[in-house]
This record gives sequence, C-alpha cells and structure tokens, in this order.
Amino acid sequence: MVIPAAGLGTRFLPATKAMPKEMITLVDKPLIQYVIEEAVISGITEVILVTHANKPSLSKHFDKDEKLEKNLEKKGKDKLLNATRKICPQELRITSVHQNEPLGLGHAIICAADEIADDDFAVILPDVLLYTKLEPDLKKMLRRFSKIGASQIMVNSVEQASVESYGIVDCDKKPQPGGSAKISKVIEKPKPHLAPSNLAITGRYVLSNKVLDNLKTVKPGAGGEIQLTDAIQLLVAHSTVEAYHMNSKYYDCGSKSGYLQATVEYGMRHPGLGAEFKEYLRNLDIS
Repeated sequence: MVIPAAGLGTRFLPATKAMPKEMITLVDKPLIQYVIEEAVISGITEVILVTHANKPSLSKHFDKDEKLEKNLEKKGKDKLLNATRKICPQELRITSVHQNEPLGLGHAIICAADEIADDDFAVILPDVLLYTKLEPDLKKMLRRFSKIGASQIMVNSVEQASVESYGIVDCDKKPQPGGSAKISKVIEKPKPHLAPSNLAITGRYVLSNKVLDNLKTVKPGAGGEIQLTDAIQLLVAHSTVEAYHMNSKYYDCGSKSGYLQATVEYGMRHPGLGAEFKEYLRNLDIS
C-alpha cells in the first residue's frame, strides 16, 4: 500500500509551516496513524510512505523507541506503553521513499514504483479519514479486487458545484453505497457543466500494477501535475475499472473545517474522553 505524504499542506498553513499535516493531532493520535490503523484492519501488511526530506517525523513516528518504552515500563504506565507499541504492529512493514518536488499524486506513486515492483497495490490519502462501525470500505475494495481483478476507485456523491475540486467518474450505472459499478470515464477537476457525474474520487484506490506503466507515459495534466486520474483513464480504456461507493462517514482533514468537524466527532466517540466531552458541549456557552 502507498501513502503519499510529501505534500506541502498549504491548505493548513500556518500550522504546517514546520510540521507535516499528517502529524497534526486528532484527539490523541496524528492523522497518519488513523489511516495506518485502517490499513491494518483491512489486511494490509506492507506500507510505502512517500514523504519528503523535510518530514523526518513521519517515519520516526513509526520507529520503535526502546528508551521510551523502557521508561514507561519502569514507571508502570502500562496503558501508554501498550498504546506506544501499537503505533506500528509487528506484522506491518513500513518503508519510506522520497518525493523531492510536489508534482502530483501520480508522480508520488511513480516515486514508489521500485518498492511496488510487480505487485498490485492500494493507495490511501492520509488526510481523508473514514469512520464506520461496519467492515472498512478499504477491506471491501480489496476483497472485490481479489475476486474479479478489476481496479477499485472509491467515490462519493458531491454537490454539482463542487465537482471541479475532485477527480470525477462516469459509470454505466450509479453504484449503491457499499457496491461497485463499471467506470466508463474519469476526468480530473472538470468544470461543473462538463462533469459527466457528481461521483467524486475520495481518497482510496486498489489498483492493478498496469497503472504504473500508464503513469510513466501520461503528460502533466490539471495544475501542471502528473495526475493519477489520467493514468486511470488509460486503464479504463483497456480493462475493467470499477467505482466503489463508500459506505463510511468521510472527513477531509486536509481542510480546516473538515479537521474541526473530525475533532469534535472523534472526541465525542473517544472511549476515555467522550462522555466528559459531550457534557462539555451540552453546557457550552460562547456568548
């Protein structure tokens, strides 16, 4: 699985001037840890972090810290010790590669190509968080890919006026939440009147290795960047690619408003803090 995390985080400035947006804390864990946990629950055992030389804290967060663990063990802080050890489960292998320039999502995946080798792979955008009490959407996408061999692109219905902020897909028929449908066209950030649908790509992909060859041939697209959607469109032309309609609640934690929404709702759900936080919100008076 590839996690592209080399971006500048400009939507979150000034907070991201010196700190990676992926390390911004949501309640008691950095954003990137949530997507790592989602990957592990979904059965992923290998993760490739595509990062930047000025973001060493990303890789360091998942490194084992024996000194810290010994200190916590010595002080009898067992809950904190267990939480620290769970950051990177033993069954998970994390490697890092660098993307030295922000040249697009497609370029980030090209940077990971040597590590991907001949394998099919998943992609998770680390500022997109999904919440569900049910089976994770990513796990369903992986199972569908394993069953029929068709790449899976997660989508969600958005307002027509917002389509130019997303990659948009057109399908033979609209998929239902938790279901997949064949894609006939993919376009990156179309004008609303040119969009073939309002189904927006939403941060999760399960892709055939063939898309790597397409990425090496596509020219810079929207924003002058190497767009993954352009490579997927080439894949659509020669093989079956499906849109999987997400069945989870979606938080865009790359935006300030989305992050604030996630902070409130994850805080309310937190097993240790939730009851106290809900009580605070019930009595909140900001007049």
